[in-house]
Amino acid sequence: MADGVSPKPPGRARGRPFERGRSGNPAGRRTGSRNVTTEAAAALLAGESEALTRKAVELALVDDPTAMRLCLERILPACRERAVKFALPPIESAADIAAAMKAVTSALADGAITPGEAATIAAVVDTFVRAIETSDFDRRLQLMEDDFASRARAKASAGPAMRFNF
Repeated sequence: MADGVSPKPPGRARGRPFERGRSGNPAGRRTGSRNVTTEAAAALLAGESEALTRKAVELALVDDPTAMRLCLERILPACRERAVKFALPPIESAADIAAAMKAVTSALADGAITPGEAATIAAVVDTFVRAIETSDFDRRLQLMEDDFASRARAKASAGPAMRFNF
């Protein structure tokens, strides 16, 4: 104790019973397992769902705002995305990308699509470009490999080359 530091207590530190980054149950909860409370509530409501739905509709019809909101949320769920309709020119090769991006920016400038929708469409176009480039690269690599193999066969069938060292 000459240096003024107290020694570490034996065993694990208090408040951290497991190693950092390692769970006490490495396998975790089984997939699809449900909470006991959720299972109990489901069992209670199992036979009453039709009667509860009918009651909610009846309350909504007599101007109960909570019941109205509940019914409308189930009938018309919140719209996550809308269908975007504008003319995107066909993309057959990487050369067609400029025309496609021009159509996206024009639709954005005209207000036909939102900036978020334009970004999503541009990402789809970019993915399409990468797919075209990968396909083109694979095609060119296959041509080079075939050419190399045919040259190797031609060289092998020509026999050994005679070399003279002077």
